[in-house]
Amino acid sequence: MDKNYIFILIGWLVTIGLLLKFIPKNKIREAHVAFFFKQLLTWILGLLVVQLGLIEYPVRLFPSANKTSFTFEYFIYPSICAIFNVNYPEKKNTFNQFLYYFYFCTTITILEIFVEKHTSIIKYIHWDWYITWITLFLTFYLTRKYYTWFFKLNQKDK
Repeated sequence: MDKNYIFILIGWLVTIGLLLKFIPKNKIREAHVAFFFKQLLTWILGLLVVQLGLIEYPVRLFPSANKTSFTFEYFIYPSICAIFNVNYPEKKNTFNQFLYYFYFCTTITILEIFVEKHTSIIKYIHWDWYITWITLFLTFYLTRKYYTWFFKLNQKDK
């Protein structure tokens, strides 16, 4: 098996493990809301970035279906965002909440840089690590806003 597909498989397995470990059973519904909203954002932005020629995914699942990475855009990023939202430190101060964003965005960015440098899964064309970090931060922020809006609206109905 090609090393690129081994990395993709490892990404799937690690993400499934993280979901099982960090999503409590009583918060699965909340995780779904964050997962699907993040998936909506990454679907639109992922297609846009690829069509504009900013990033390329030479090795990917379903190469005939579309040019984005199914693994990253539709599973790994939304899964991590679900974990992010379900475990968000709501009762902490603003600085600690920013650190939470910083930790998640930085960790994902570092992992993406590693994958970009050592595999053929992703190739930056007109892109850089800081753009990844900024877009992650913005999409995590938008997902968090949607998540809090959704559940505040839902709580008013009870």
